[in-house]
Amino acid sequence: MKFEQPLIKGYLIRRYKRFLADVRLPSGETVTAHCPNSGSMKTCDQPGWEVRLSQSDNPKRKLKYTWEMVHNGKCWIGINTIFANKIAAEGIRTAVIRELQGYELLQTERKYGQNSRVDLLLSNGNEKCYVEVKNVTLVEADGFYRFPDAVTKRGLKHLGELAEMVRQGHRAVMLFLIQRSDGTVFKPADHIDPDYGQALREVFKAGVEILPYRAEVSPDEIFVAEKIPFELD
Repeated sequence: MKFEQPLIKGYLIRRYKRFLADVRLPSGETVTAHCPNSGSMKTCDQPGWEVRLSQSDNPKRKLKYTWEMVHNGKCWIGINTIFANKIAAEGIRTAVIRELQGYELLQTERKYGQNSRVDLLLSNGNEKCYVEVKNVTLVEADGFYRFPDAVTKRGLKHLGELAEMVRQGHRAVMLFLIQRSDGTVFKPADHIDPDYGQALREVFKAGVEILPYRAEVSPDEIFVAEKIPFELD
């Protein structure tokens, strides 16, 4: 996924009220940007870190800037969760995500389960593969990529619905899109949301596949780069 317009350089002052961030531009001006991430953003929001913003000229928007990524001194971290599905879909179409090849049709946001929409639906006629995509931005002091970074009832619901698809005879995949490059192995964040960690282990045993893939993040583009090992113990 390439950015259509050059991103704007800045330095994070603070993130607050979940969806707002104050950023200092190189000119010295302070602007307020939309933060498209509802998680805690632990390890991603240190004041003073370099960030990149996109700009919209839509007069109906309250905030013309959107916070897209942050640099922690080691790597860029993509914090815009809205892009996760698009990046994952591109990774499938370009055959980087090898496990999800061989399907004729790729659809997005299709209804399934109990009043939910699956992120990606792959199909060959009656053969279906349901794929939920989660954006991963957390790396703890132990060097492991972790998800979630906050308690997620919605994520828990999605795990249950994927397991139900397996029970119905379909393929189901939990795809963790890791938008940073300074970690090693993916693990559930049991210390943050033990219920999610337990459910992830249960649905894995029930046949839901787990695919952690790392994306390469830069101010020019974000693309799926490589598969990351995972541990559930």
